[in-house]
Amino acid sequence: MVRIYVSDIIEAPIETVWAIIRDFNGMPKWHPFIKDSLIEDGLPSDAIGCVRNFHLANGGHLREKLLSLSDPDHSCVYTILESPLPVTNYVAGYRLLPITETDRTFIDWWAEFGVAPADEAQVVDQVRNGTFRRAFQAINEKVARKR
Repeated sequence: MVRIYVSDIIEAPIETVWAIIRDFNGMPKWHPFIKDSLIEDGLPSDAIGCVRNFHLANGGHLREKLLSLSDPDHSCVYTILESPLPVTNYVAGYRLLPITETDRTFIDWWAEFGVAPADEAQVVDQVRNGTFRRAFQAINEKVARKR
């Protein structure tokens, strides 16, 4: 089992950041690698168990299920149901914490999954850098435009 953990600082208050990333269906609005997304079966995007069905800018298709979403904890956990990545039992989540002295936000994002040794380096790089770190950059870019 592989575990990835990435953290960063977002240059905005926690309420601003949470408003951007809380929507389980909202990634196309801020992550440059997500082309489109819809929640299956007409469920709301904050319903535990809802499934987001989305496409990447490169044409990849994924389905992910929302496992938990907590407004008080500013956290979200989900699992991959279908993905072009050669992973099994993929579970990931992110959370926000306020940096009270400077009104910024600490964000961390983690993932655990199985992957064949031959694919591990490429998949870890893609998740760590192409998904998580790029998401942090995109969120910082979005909040900078709002200032």
